[in-house]
Amino acid sequence: MNRSHYFYGLTPFVVMEALDRAGLRPDGSSLQLNSLENRVYDLGLEDGSHVVAKFYRPGRWSREQIGEEHRFLSALAEEEIPVCVPSELPGGGTIGEAEGIFFALWPRTGGRQTDEFSREQLLMLGRYLGRIHRVGSALPFRRRPVLDRRRMIDEPLAVIEGLEMESYQKKRFAELARKAADHYEGTGKGIRRISLHGDCHIGNLLYSGAGFFFLDFDDCLTGPAVQDIWMLLGGDDGDYHRRLETLLEGYETFLPFDQREMDLIEPLRALRMVYYAGWVAKRHEDPAFMHAFPDWGTRDYWDQEIADLEKQIGRFGGQRVPAPSYEEEGRPVSELTNADYFFDWE
Repeated sequence: MNRSHYFYGLTPFVVMEALDRAGLRPDGSSLQLNSLENRVYDLGLEDGSHVVAKFYRPGRWSREQIGEEHRFLSALAEEEIPVCVPSELPGGGTIGEAEGIFFALWPRTGGRQTDEFSREQLLMLGRYLGRIHRVGSALPFRRRPVLDRRRMIDEPLAVIEGLEMESYQKKRFAELARKAADHYEGTGKGIRRISLHGDCHIGNLLYSGAGFFFLDFDDCLTGPAVQDIWMLLGGDDGDYHRRLETLLEGYETFLPFDQREMDLIEPLRALRMVYYAGWVAKRHEDPAFMHAFPDWGTRDYWDQEIADLEKQIGRFGGQRVPAPSYEEEGRPVSELTNADYFFDWE
């Protein structure tokens, strides 16, 4: 069976069959958890316990790369950092395989997501990140990816440039993406790279009375420490700098922070936007992505992507990115109407 077809066709029954062959005894209860990239299920076992089974998207990671993710988690847990470590399978090891698809089992973790952080919580998160990065500094990845131009710009553009879309859109998006890469490379010279969570946004945190819990190291990679920091704090609102200062106060309890990395925050946001656009484009045939991005690929969709990227690059030192003449590049230019001047025009 084609691995992608097997992956797209994963159902609770197929997942339970895979676990049964691995030596576990599911009791028939299951709940599919929210995940676009992988397929994740909460499954009950006959002994009354629960496991979370994550089936990795085929072709994305090698067994060795997944093994590095698991070893990183084990090293963090040994330092009493609140992360979820994969469970050992009955046959040994933490990586199973079904029809060529790698999977791993995890203990079920309780908690809830939080939308806002108090000062005490920011200090706590900063201390945790400092400890995570201290481990990451001493445990370099050998096989995981690097947050660099190739991964964040060149590979996504290779996907996007193969799409059927307006030529002016393809040209402008690539131009902006490469401008972001140039700025990131120039600003990041001499800044240390360490092993990171890599996708440390608020959705990968759980909070309970015992504190925070860091989830989903599926995208762990080598990069600058500030990648985990800016993602955790989210968008740049009026309170952003206060939150950043508080988090770094906690962070530096365990690890010094190179202030030069502050200049990488805006370029990293831009790189993330390009990477995300390529990620969605690469996955658009996955039924889960079709449902999540129903307007993907339309002219309006790519015009908005370009506008957002132009705005973000304009934040690099306050520079303005000149817009091209779309008329010269072949984009149809419509006549302005009252709707363009009055937001409530009907």
